[in-house]
Amino acid sequence: MKLAKPLLAAVAVLAIAGALVYALTEKPAAPAATFTTLEGKSISLADLRGKIVLVNFWATSCPGCVKEMPDLAATYNQYKSRGFEIVAVAMSYDPPNYVANFAKTHQLPFPVAIDADGAHARAFGNVQLTPTSFIIGKDGSIVEEKLGDLDFAKLKSMLDKELS
Repeated sequence: MKLAKPLLAAVAVLAIAGALVYALTEKPAAPAATFTTLEGKSISLADLRGKIVLVNFWATSCPGCVKEMPDLAATYNQYKSRGFEIVAVAMSYDPPNYVANFAKTHQLPFPVAIDADGAHARAFGNVQLTPTSFIIGKDGSIVEEKLGDLDFAKLKSMLDKELS
């Protein structure tokens, strides 16, 4: 038992030091991406500075992507007026007509783009698995990268804090 207390203390100190280093480390900048929406409109990340932006790489053939779309739509509708933007980027292998049909039938309220040649996936670190989401801070830095389903409670907590 005597050994456990110093060991726990050492682990706690290392955890705090690690968290401090992580917090003070400069976050990587988001790539200088310009997306073209299904409607042909251009959206550049540079134009979205000052907003919290979620870039979501997805596919109509991805069950997790399809499952989280209603939550993405609800979160977007809840926070868009406060400075939150979503850009849903369909993967290059997803047939454009499938993407357009999905966006229309599910009435997606946020911009949907198609990464026709995979350039956006490469710019974001060669995204290959879906869903993969990037949360970009108001300053244009990548705050978080999430592979798999988003934690919407955590996302909303962050949005409440950052957009208050």
